[in-house]
Amino acid sequence: MAAQYFADENARRNYLIRKIVGKVFLYLFITLFALFILTPFIFMVWGSFVDKEAFKTFTSTGDFAKLGELSVNNYADIFSSTYKNSLDGSTTPRPSFAQYFLNTFIVAISSTLVTVVTAVLAAFAFARLEFKGKNALFAGLLATMMIPGEMMVITNYQTTIQLDWKYTFSALIFVHGVSVFYIFYLRQAFQQIPNELYLAAKVDGVNDIEYLLKVMIPIAMPTIVTILILSLMGSWNSYIWPTLVANGNWKYNKDYNMQLVSNGLMSLFSSEVSSGYDAVKIAGSMVVTAPLFVFFLIFREYIMRGVSRSGIKG
Repeated sequence: MAAQYFADENARRNYLIRKIVGKVFLYLFITLFALFILTPFIFMVWGSFVDKEAFKTFTSTGDFAKLGELSVNNYADIFSSTYKNSLDGSTTPRPSFAQYFLNTFIVAISSTLVTVVTAVLAAFAFARLEFKGKNALFAGLLATMMIPGEMMVITNYQTTIQLDWKYTFSALIFVHGVSVFYIFYLRQAFQQIPNELYLAAKVDGVNDIEYLLKVMIPIAMPTIVTILILSLMGSWNSYIWPTLVANGNWKYNKDYNMQLVSNGLMSLFSSEVSSGYDAVKIAGSMVVTAPLFVFFLIFREYIMRGVSRSGIKG
């Protein structure tokens, strides 16, 4: 009995040691991986507050002491309507980032609302309504997801030209108004709702729109909020399409620049007047990234809940 006891005790001790060592290595790996990902972001936050002249000296001499000279002037330069040339000291007028933000908010919110409305209506039709060719039509929509989005750019651009939408907000809003992925994503959530509720509502005389608004949308709200968040983030980060159709002044007001934050940031990167002022460019990157980062932190629970709901077959 004593031998058996010691054998069991040794086995238990060895198991605990292996478990502790495994956890140590796991957390060490996670910590190193997190530092690997967070280090550029931390440097971006810190660099955005370093005085631009000090940062310029640091990039040329490698003097880390210069990184301690902090200033908020970089953000003032970002939102200024003029910019000082780093070569000769002259000032050059340019659109303020505040205008880029306004344009981006208009486009992101409007396109997101259009996307959510079309996704809800289409998902409801494919999940609950019965009509001839429904499955074939849905399969055809899913097949379009196999086509790379870049292949549709030329077609969308030609359509925009024919509709005379170039340099208008319509081209930025309606081109992303329908998403097959979001329709499929929301349809999966709608299908988890028991069909008996729909049949009972029909018996009580409730029409489809009332049932959609009062039953299906409230139940699938986490998934809808997830679509809203992802669509908003996609519109905010959009670069290629705005560069093609809105990289200039508004069609109906030649004095109004309608670039978005992504295009404005790239203009700042490639502009000769910002040559040598890397700290200002870093501040611009921070200005563009911070709203999305905060937005994601606030609504991250909705994304997790939406993914878990739509991924389970009801």
